[in-house]
Amino acid sequence: MTLFDSLILGALEGVTEFLPVSSTGHLILASQLLGLEQTNAHKAFEVAIQLGSILAVLFLYAKDLIRDKTLWIKLAVAFLPTGALGFLFYKQIKALFGVETVSFMLIAGGIVFLAVEYFRRDKGIDDGKELDQLTYKEAFLIGLFQSVSMVPGTSRSGATIIGGLFLGLKRKSAAEFSFLLAIPTMIIATAYDLFKHRHEMVVDDYSMLAVAFVTAFAFAFATVKLFVGFVSRHTFIPFAIYRIIVGVIFFYFVATLPA
Repeated sequence: MTLFDSLILGALEGVTEFLPVSSTGHLILASQLLGLEQTNAHKAFEVAIQLGSILAVLFLYAKDLIRDKTLWIKLAVAFLPTGALGFLFYKQIKALFGVETVSFMLIAGGIVFLAVEYFRRDKGIDDGKELDQLTYKEAFLIGLFQSVSMVPGTSRSGATIIGGLFLGLKRKSAAEFSFLLAIPTMIIATAYDLFKHRHEMVVDDYSMLAVAFVTAFAFAFATVKLFVGFVSRHTFIPFAIYRIIVGVIFFYFVATLPA
């Protein structure tokens, strides 16, 4: 991996981690285009740089997390389904990492977003419950939605935002809970992946990891602020269309690769 590769992957992670377009999927697709093999070490690298994005959320929402202690409990409850299923089916989930799966799930997720917006068409952009009105049961249900995102290409943020919308949250509230839920989810996933593959990561990988980590933090910080402003005024339809277009392009890309 070169410095250019790590900068590209870090920037891509920072931009896509909190958008409902699948950061993992984009990293897999970008790695394919850059000619980087999806080894276990590279998969661990892709997960590890997500921590840079998570730290951006911690920085942005530190006051909310300090002020509202019940929010931590809701996040813990929401994390339970993903934590349990991820631990039980770790090997099966890693086996799904590939361009074909990503392409299919990008398209499928885009269609789901279009369906959600269609059924919400009579509601105003700002209709729904605030984040502090979310119950523990609803937090757990959002966690079930998040567990679907373990299939690469689904999008963790996309799955949790859809779950929040189904449960009546405002678009902004659904997005913010998705951001916050990434904190326990990605910290634990990163630590577990790095531990599992600690013998496969060589010294050079850590230097490139540091570059991608810092890049991801910077891009995620800017993206979160812009995204919150966007969803406060607009629907998720542009992201749905984007997912479908990218999924179709990469389906074609895979189909035209030499056997």
